[in-house]
Amino acid sequence: MRSRLRVSIVIPVYNEERHLGACLDAIAVQSSSVLEVIVVDNNSTDASVEIARKYPFVRIVRESRQGRVFARNAGFDAARGDIIGRIDADIRLPANWVDYVQQFYADHDRRNQAWSGRGYFYNVRLPRLVSWAYALLAFRLNMVLIGHTTLWGSNMAITKAQWQQVRSVVHLRNDIHEDLDLAMHLHDAGYKITYDTTITTDAHMRRVRTNRDELWGYLLWWPRTLRLHSKWTWPICWFFGAFLLYGVTYILVIAEWLARRLGRQPLPD
Repeated sequence: MRSRLRVSIVIPVYNEERHLGACLDAIAVQSSSVLEVIVVDNNSTDASVEIARKYPFVRIVRESRQGRVFARNAGFDAARGDIIGRIDADIRLPANWVDYVQQFYADHDRRNQAWSGRGYFYNVRLPRLVSWAYALLAFRLNMVLIGHTTLWGSNMAITKAQWQQVRSVVHLRNDIHEDLDLAMHLHDAGYKITYDTTITTDAHMRRVRTNRDELWGYLLWWPRTLRLHSKWTWPICWFFGAFLLYGVTYILVIAEWLARRLGRQPLPD
């Protein structure tokens, strides 16, 4: 009987003390054990590192260059597993996540695929509708705009061999979507990007109720990433990414305000 592929999970962390414990708790109860969890401390000033140290399966890697792309790269480079899983610190994995990813890559023909699942946003009103709309834009629309689907950095996995092949060409910029950039480089290298709706993670939607001052600049990352890869469809992406999503975001803010006025329970931050 062949041994199962080993899974490393990489979590870039910058001041995530509110969410990291729940994220690691979900990993601790996985139905299949993980080889290691690499928490990449990206200059945190809160209790994130202290929380990570409480979990014996966590290995802490330091990355002084600020930015998610640098933290991701440091974690991917340090990973010892055959498969590198990538999630965010505010993600809660279903208990079968590691087992599912191992089974996916147990088929040798899938070693040429990068894998990504979807998310369920628990901290917004109408979460099913919002999650469906996000998946429509992030995965289905991107498939039209760039010719293939993308990776979602909050719920994805690639093989170590895939990372080693594109490591030297991914863009080192903090003003683009590093997961979308990675997906396009992998596709250019001949790998298929698989969007799998089987596995859904609980996810925290940011910049909607907090950090809205950064929202406009963040939304422009999408067309900028496409333009960096010389995709002629980037102006279409600019319309959806900037105007449409910016407007929808404030609809969500108004919905939360109305819910509070009607005495509904506040959503988690």
